[in-house]
Amino acid sequence: MLKIAWSAEYAHPLPQGHRFPMLKYELLPEQLLYEGTVSQENFFQPQPLPEERILRVHDARYWQRLRHLELTLSEIRKTGFPLSAELVDREVRIMGGTVEAAVFALEFGVAMNIAGGTHHAFTDRGEGFCLLNDIGLAAQYLLDEQKAQQVLVVDLDVHQGNGTAQMFEHEPRVFTFSMHGGNNYPLHKETSDLDVPLPDGIEDAGYLQLLRYHLPRLLEQVEPDFVFFQSGVDVLATDKLGKLGLTHAGCKERDRLVLELCHQNRVPVCASMGGGYSTRIADIVEAHANTFRLAQQIFF
Repeated sequence: MLKIAWSAEYAHPLPQGHRFPMLKYELLPEQLLYEGTVSQENFFQPQPLPEERILRVHDARYWQRLRHLELTLSEIRKTGFPLSAELVDREVRIMGGTVEAAVFALEFGVAMNIAGGTHHAFTDRGEGFCLLNDIGLAAQYLLDEQKAQQVLVVDLDVHQGNGTAQMFEHEPRVFTFSMHGGNNYPLHKETSDLDVPLPDGIEDAGYLQLLRYHLPRLLEQVEPDFVFFQSGVDVLATDKLGKLGLTHAGCKERDRLVLELCHQNRVPVCASMGGGYSTRIADIVEAHANTFRLAQQIFF
């Protein structure tokens, strides 16, 4: 069964000017239920991740300052959101969602989080709408609990997974692969185990050719026993922040490639949704919904 982490807390309301990015967390599960892709049985309410798990990858001083709302104005600006206790609580629940989804993926082959993909969170700071790093936390959990020995992070958000790269730069059991806009945020890139910077405006054919070249080779060379998939849909040509040229069909084919390769190689995969900033909310929801539709078709 496809298990999906979702909580009403994901759609936590923000002050005017920040609400639009949160709408997809309400609309996406509604769309999936309406069209019959999933039922209520597929969703699970994640628990907040315990502090001791957060401290496995995040700096204790940073976590305490975040939890007590003591970040500086400059640090808050870099996260992109007004800081509040509700926002931190939301983030901690999202972290729990990806960790729990990873455990479900071990059982069912695939599991997903409606939110997550917070790959700009470093060990000691937040950036780019990310306060804590769900992929990093979940990967470390699997390693700590000996549920995985070699993790592959497949980060296909338009922005480099800089926080995840920094977090695991000295951890050979986590291989970080980021295929992202070379001229996009962040200005200063970290060094992933494999970075594939893309030119502005790249379209479906060129993008998919690169992915078809790199991903099968990584599965063969890295030999992961678990994959985390950051499936941001800000690769779309309609995205306000993306600078790439993918169509909905191209983005869907991207997801198909990742999920089919994991299924064929019998590697469990946990997907987090990542970014999406198209002007029309329908474009964002439709692209994300394709990821869930494909997971159902391929694995079940």
